[in-house]
Amino acid sequence: MTKSRFLIAATHSGCGKTTFSLGLMRLLTQQGRKVQPFKCGPDYIDTQFHAVATGHPSINLDTFMSSEAHVREVFRRYDSPSDVSIVEGVMGLFDGYSKDLGSSAHIATLLDLPVVLLVNAASCAYSAAATLYGFTHFRPALRIAGVVFNRVASESHFRFLQEACEEVGVPCLGYIRKSPHLETPSRHLGLTLGAQEMMNTFIEQAAEAIQEHVDITQLLEKTQQSSTPYTVPTLPKRPVLRIAVARDEAFNFLYPENLEALKNHPRYEGRITYFSPLHDPQLPDADLVYLPGGYPELFAAELEQNTSMRHSIADFVERQGLLLGECGGMIYLTEELDGHRMCGVLPMKCTMDQAKLTLGYRRLTLGPLTFFGHEFHYSHLIDPHALPSIGEQYNVRQQAVDTPVYRIKNAIATYTHLYWGERDLLKLWNL
Repeated sequence: MTKSRFLIAATHSGCGKTTFSLGLMRLLTQQGRKVQPFKCGPDYIDTQFHAVATGHPSINLDTFMSSEAHVREVFRRYDSPSDVSIVEGVMGLFDGYSKDLGSSAHIATLLDLPVVLLVNAASCAYSAAATLYGFTHFRPALRIAGVVFNRVASESHFRFLQEACEEVGVPCLGYIRKSPHLETPSRHLGLTLGAQEMMNTFIEQAAEAIQEHVDITQLLEKTQQSSTPYTVPTLPKRPVLRIAVARDEAFNFLYPENLEALKNHPRYEGRITYFSPLHDPQLPDADLVYLPGGYPELFAAELEQNTSMRHSIADFVERQGLLLGECGGMIYLTEELDGHRMCGVLPMKCTMDQAKLTLGYRRLTLGPLTFFGHEFHYSHLIDPHALPSIGEQYNVRQQAVDTPVYRIKNAIATYTHLYWGERDLLKLWNL
């Protein structure tokens, strides 16, 4: 059995990689193919756009937050039932968290995937040959299946670019015309109905632009690979663990593999129920509550108005229920967010005033336990030391960072988005 599977990379950030990925995913989906999207790295926003484009959850492939063996297994599992698998790369082709570790090139080599390289041609013509020569020869083991040029001004401009490909011996798969309609909408949208409609319109325009000048048939032929079916292991009967996961416009930064790990826990059968802190009056019956990140700052007034839900969560913590709050979920547990009352579980306040971006990979040590994750936020806590931290966090250079991990009763909270796809989350509570 053969199928098309490939990684979309770019020479650098800002080339239009997400636009090309989304448009191609939608176009192939419209043609009746089951497209399985993936994303290199820890991004939990692009993956939501992928899901809009294809109707399927997008899966993160990250070698900092998980092992190479886990990345291979996850890719095989989700790739197996698909017709086409598309991995959107991160930054430039060779940009990783340490040199090229964790980069698009690293993931492509690890999974033996051909690369479709996107080049921003807005300010170049035949000089693209030198760029292509460098990218195709820097890592000889990496296979560049072909090149697509973005922001091309005209047919005559494209002919120069075709000649550049011929000079280097790289297949030219086509181009995307320069257009003011093909700039990705703001990533800070939330999952409101209006935001989804805006993304759908943008994705449709990208699909139309790709269909016009990109040779899809050649692209799929150049990226064909053999495929073997994946067999899902059968787990024995286990006691049920009821898990309530917040998911709505305000809370939606989720790694799908985290939830799969809970469903397929070796000691418990995880049964997941989704709830909305914005719209539901109270928590569903649960043994474990998970409050992921998202955009609580965009919905602070609505979260405050849902008094019964805030009280329900505070009562759950008071009754020693297991709870994990990450980033936006942690903010929801504080006393207030810019004057809007939150759940009051953590004795501190949060603000978006003087917003400053904090981001980066994190390694967390909590006694004998080690977890990995990613920190990404603009807000900050007004009194972050009102509670002592129960663990330490470090960046990719093994330097300590001042990001606390809080615990009150059985509620654990931190700014870091944890990835536990191959770890036992329940060990946080010694279970």
